[in-house]
Amino acid sequence: MKDYISERAVRIANYIIQNNATVRQTAQSFGVSKSTVHKDVAERLLYINPHLAAEARKVLDVNKSERHIRGGLATREKYLHQHQLQS
Repeated sequence: MKDYISERAVRIANYIIQNNATVRQTAQSFGVSKSTVHKDVAERLLYINPHLAAEARKVLDVNKSERHIRGGLATREKYLHQHQLQS
């Protein structure tokens, strides 16, 4: 594995842990795709630093379990905003 990929995987994991970030937020911050973030954390980081990979995985698992709630809140805000515009 190339050095810059290894370094990116570690930086991505640290960013996720420190900011409690989602895959989407992390991808946007680093200018890479969501697939790249997932592959860096789920596969590449296991060979580089298994402990760091496990910590990042915990954050991503929590975010994944809560995403339906965030989606519902976003939809609620959307309709409340539309209702306010119509009033």
